[in-house]
Amino acid sequence: EEAIFLRKKITLLRAFSLLIGSMVGSGIFISPKGVLQNSGSVGFSLVVWFSCGLLSMFGALSYAELGTRITKSGGHYIYILETLGPLPSFLFLWAEFFAIRPANSAVVSLAFGRYMLEPFFAPCAAPVPAVKLVSLLGYYMVLTLNSWSVTWSARLQTALSVVKLLALALIIVPGMMLLAQGHTENFQDAFDRQSLVLDKLPLAFYAGMFAYSGWFQTSFVREELVKPERNIPLAVIVSVITVIVGYMLTNISYYTVLGTQDVLASPAVAVSFVQRAFRSLISVVPVLVALSCFGTMNGGIFTFSRTLFVASREGQWPPLFSMIHIRKHTPLPAVMLMFPLVTVMVCIGDIYHLLNFFSFSRWLFIGLATLGLIVHRHRHPELRSPFKVPLFVPVSFTIICLFTVAMSFYSDPVSISIGCTMVLSGFPVYYLIIHRQMISQDFLWTKLPFFFPTLSDYLTHKLQLLLEVVQQEIKTY
Repeated sequence: EEAIFLRKKITLLRAFSLLIGSMVGSGIFISPKGVLQNSGSVGFSLVVWFSCGLLSMFGALSYAELGTRITKSGGHYIYILETLGPLPSFLFLWAEFFAIRPANSAVVSLAFGRYMLEPFFAPCAAPVPAVKLVSLLGYYMVLTLNSWSVTWSARLQTALSVVKLLALALIIVPGMMLLAQGHTENFQDAFDRQSLVLDKLPLAFYAGMFAYSGWFQTSFVREELVKPERNIPLAVIVSVITVIVGYMLTNISYYTVLGTQDVLASPAVAVSFVQRAFRSLISVVPVLVALSCFGTMNGGIFTFSRTLFVASREGQWPPLFSMIHIRKHTPLPAVMLMFPLVTVMVCIGDIYHLLNFFSFSRWLFIGLATLGLIVHRHRHPELRSPFKVPLFVPVSFTIICLFTVAMSFYSDPVSISIGCTMVLSGFPVYYLIIHRQMISQDFLWTKLPFFFPTLSDYLTHKLQLLLEVVQQEIKTY
């Protein structure tokens, strides 16, 4: 009886919780090993962590301006579409759906499963099949919640953001206490140049930027934000500064308690930290870390479903995925679409290979999105944005992103080549379907054998009835 559209339910507090909940997740608990491994020493790893935080702030500020200039949801996808055109936006969508997002979700899910089971099997490692089973159960729980209610997903994100900050505090406080007592032996010769390998630094940045990734999440739900012109910049600035301070103190605490060999040998750094520093919390901290990962999964599903929703609305994805549940007002088909690929990647994947695999594509397109901000400013000098950053911010961020992407070919050519191939495989799909569709103003399946349009319409109609979804009735941008 009421109009079907996505409601504006994301307040400033919920936007802040979405960003904190997306950034503080598995990254700070699994990435220290990857950063240290590829930077070579404690000192250089801390420099990488701070540099990644500064770079994230530059990217977040650029996206905050894009969010005030472009009023549609969709994040990277819609920014690239509106500034650089349909081909690069479709290549992003292709890579995001088949590589970036399922690999990212699989990494977070595996970290959730590992930390959830760690207390039950310590001091032994948890069995891999059990970790993967628990990982999938956690992912399916979040998927169900996002299909059921936008409000409850947002409330869960707010609650878990508090849990995440508590988990960081339980690592920072004992570490700082030991540091104040004079335990600085692990910082001796912190900048050992002999262990620095320059061609591995891009992988160190990938691991660090993975931990910070999530600063762009408000751009995916722009149409559902209350007062976006004010709340996007505010939420971005406060949340990124909070996370930078928290991450630096957390890493200093790790190195105060654990030596470099301990960090490199640990499959779960936070658990090793607690075993050494705070045995009374040995069963508590892993659960808090697992809940942090749970919140990151929730934020990822919440936001990426909006990318598929917007892409479908723009004609670059099947029309079923721009439909909304008639009672729950959630983009149900878009939420549910990811689970087969995530299931496969959790079953066959390893965290660190997955990390390198999706990082190439992710940072390539984020760099292109901020390049799009520069292009958009040049094309529309008359447009007065309510929030504007100095030009050197998007320029610096774009150059560093694209340079890191280029350098990563030397660091991990196999994983990066797979990621590059995945992006390039979208070219024939674009020219066979999307480009011809744009020219003819109709979908390509009207050119195919006579039974295909009928079958496609039949399946769409049956799925629409099964899922109880319809097209959005009110324009929200």
